[in-house]
Amino acid sequence: MTYSTASLRTIARMVSWRAVPASAQQHAEEHIVVTVDLKDFFLNTRLSRVHAIFRSLGYPWAVSRAFTGLCSAAVPQSVFMRLPASRRHDWLTRKIYQSPHLPQGAPTSPALANLATWHLDVRLTALAKSFGARYTRYADDLAFSGDQGFSARIVAFLAAVRSIANDEGFALNSRKSRIMRRGGRQRVTGIVVNDHVNVSRTAYDELKAILFNCRKNGPDAENRAGLRDFRTHLDGRVTWVEHVNAARGQRLRRMFNAIRW
Repeated sequence: MTYSTASLRTIARMVSWRAVPASAQQHAEEHIVVTVDLKDFFLNTRLSRVHAIFRSLGYPWAVSRAFTGLCSAAVPQSVFMRLPASRRHDWLTRKIYQSPHLPQGAPTSPALANLATWHLDVRLTALAKSFGARYTRYADDLAFSGDQGFSARIVAFLAAVRSIANDEGFALNSRKSRIMRRGGRQRVTGIVVNDHVNVSRTAYDELKAILFNCRKNGPDAENRAGLRDFRTHLDGRVTWVEHVNAARGQRLRRMFNAIRW
């Protein structure tokens, strides 16, 4: 598989969390919204496709292989054996992690996994269009939306999605699949999309309460999880709200700026 420079740039931009509100916006005001999760996204991303990404960028075969090795990992058996017997993984899980894979948490993994799913995106986009629906993906979160006609054919559509995902080397996490109709709350990547993109009231109120208590009691008293850089953590959460709902974000920003750090 090869990738054009334009395709690489387009998909790479999808890695940024700033793209999430724009992606969610595409599903606003739809009769039905369906979200599907890819199981073990990084583990199931084929390293042959990661190698193909580096080859498409012009690197020689051997250099691409070296880069692929640097961006992947395999967990030694000794790591599993250090765990208490009651917490040890089953044989299949150990086998998967002991094989080379993109490690979750590595700075390179999100971008590479995103690029490696280009063909999956092409096929799911075509499928969605054939059903009169929209499709977006953010990492392992797939979202589809459409009108009443799409809603009436949702069972057949999801069966086709599962077939394509399996063909591309992925499995769907059925426990995280959601079918959300117009009468209830519709969410895409944590953003409410019923009428327009918005942060859920619960998430907004929770963050507002944390900022209020930080100003009242000091940030150390509110850092119950012991985060190393609590200020940056809260700044990021406020920035997230600013990108989704500017008015709410401005209110939270004023509260954040009033905290004595």
